[in-house]
Amino acid sequence: MNSLNLAIADQAVTPLSIETLKQAYAAGTTTPRQVLADIRERAETYSDRNIWIHLLSDAELDDYLSKLEASDVNSLPLWGIPFAIKDNIDLAGIPTTAACETFAYTPDESAFVVDQLIKAGAIPVGKTNLDQFATGLNGTRSPYGECRNAFDAKYISGGSSAGSSVSVALGLASFSLGTDTAGSGRVPACLNNLYGVKPTRGLLSASGMLPACRSLDCMTIFALNADESNLVLSVVEGPDDNDGYSRANPYPNQTRQYGVRAGDLKIGVIQSGQLEFFGDAAYEQAYLATVERIKKDGAQIEELDFSPFVEAAKLLYEGPWVTERYLATQPLIDEQPEAIFPVVREIIEPGKNASAAALFTAQYRLQELKAKCDAIVAQYDCLLTPTAGRFFTIDELLEEPVLRNSQLGHYTNYMNLLDMSGLAIPTAFTDQGLPFGVTLVGSAFADRALLSIAKRFETLFDLPLGASDLPRERTVAAQVSTTQTIDVLVCGAHLEGLPLNWQLKERKAVLKLKTQTAPVYRMYALAGGPPFRPGLVLDEEKGAAIDVEIWTVPSEQFGSFVAGIPAPLGIGKVKLADGSFVSGFICEPYGLEGAEEITQLGGWRAYMATK
Repeated sequence: MNSLNLAIADQAVTPLSIETLKQAYAAGTTTPRQVLADIRERAETYSDRNIWIHLLSDAELDDYLSKLEASDVNSLPLWGIPFAIKDNIDLAGIPTTAACETFAYTPDESAFVVDQLIKAGAIPVGKTNLDQFATGLNGTRSPYGECRNAFDAKYISGGSSAGSSVSVALGLASFSLGTDTAGSGRVPACLNNLYGVKPTRGLLSASGMLPACRSLDCMTIFALNADESNLVLSVVEGPDDNDGYSRANPYPNQTRQYGVRAGDLKIGVIQSGQLEFFGDAAYEQAYLATVERIKKDGAQIEELDFSPFVEAAKLLYEGPWVTERYLATQPLIDEQPEAIFPVVREIIEPGKNASAAALFTAQYRLQELKAKCDAIVAQYDCLLTPTAGRFFTIDELLEEPVLRNSQLGHYTNYMNLLDMSGLAIPTAFTDQGLPFGVTLVGSAFADRALLSIAKRFETLFDLPLGASDLPRERTVAAQVSTTQTIDVLVCGAHLEGLPLNWQLKERKAVLKLKTQTAPVYRMYALAGGPPFRPGLVLDEEKGAAIDVEIWTVPSEQFGSFVAGIPAPLGIGKVKLADGSFVSGFICEPYGLEGAEEITQLGGWRAYMATK
């Protein structure tokens, strides 16, 4: 292995972090052609893992490599970065099998997301093994062999995005694409010490992806850390006119909002009596240790009722949505059912008989559950759950393939049904040396908020990259705060209980704090009214501390609130007693004509008490 020359050649596993490769390319110590040759060589040593369905040949790679060699190393964000593709996602000129050779076809065009990656300079390594037709969470349901865990071949890899996760953990790709209907982009991340980005449905185009359930499915990303997860997401996200489920990314969720989450964190965790580890004491201990470590970092941890999420999860396989899996496999399942893996066929076939009445009944109940779950999620910066409750050996899984697959989805099956975003992050290893991780859960389009929280947590958990012995790199990122709400300082008629307070409450604003400004302001009762209004003016020489309130306003309501503020008032930055600044009411100097100074009273309430 002389190609990488990155002082890691003696490691049993050579992680291909994007940042490390970029540095090596810039230094001229390796080239994309050498990296791909090295990957192909090392892939042979992991043949027992059954990672690949199609590993690209030198001839198939040549066009990609030649185009890169004609361009500058700094010209593209993913120049020379190797990635793997789950084999239910199209790569032009390479068969898509969905782990079923009889079903296979060769697309003329790559999937929209794959095309975006190639345009950004990334190089496809190959198509990876999966639970056939993306039906499973374990990686054993493939005629191409059971995909085995990156850490211990006796254990499952997780699925259905099995080979995609193991390829990254073993250093055969820098990142990979998976898909996720029920947890396929999260469970394999947990079991292989990776980050698993389960984005908001529609944030990534599904064009060129064979879905398990078209209305629910989404592409996912496996990566080695939060920064690289965000980088890849930034390249592939975006609307696609050819995908009816594609959605535009709102401003609060765009890549500029990513960084290290600063400030207070309020995190919801499952009530202790509702946790399920299915007999895995090591995973239970790893979870409890994870929560305790996050609590020591200062996060506010609060227990919640997880039962509506569990009930929603059951609808995915016990309800009529299994019909979508049946539709995805037609006409093969009707004409050649024997071509489908037995346990996969057993799951999909009942979907043929679901009725419209059953679908609507399930939708009605799902809508009720979604209202409950959305209300719970809205109370927190994120939820935190185990990603998987138990780590099965392959033999254990095959003993009870349906039951234990269902157990693997206990904490994941609900998410796409409820239109939520999720991020699986690694946090611990068990005493047996097996990886464990948790999932951060947010509402739709909370993807960057979750990645920013994960970036903050990276400093709490001292973990290696993938299945290597190399430590995770410590990189610097800007601090960011929540984009879901904006704190607003009020000092007059908007105070709690006063005439204009309704303008905040009807926008679902919440009183956060009663405090004072720094002693650098003067307050005036402005002419006119009702309603009577104060004016707050900066005066660093003769100012005083003024009583104020801080209200937390939903971001989407902030604009309409500000638009209703009449002259001479406006919103500016106001300094608080603790030295921090917050957006709040200020007054233009011209508005003081005919005003009465009331600074000496210390605040608007004291003034109104004199009236």
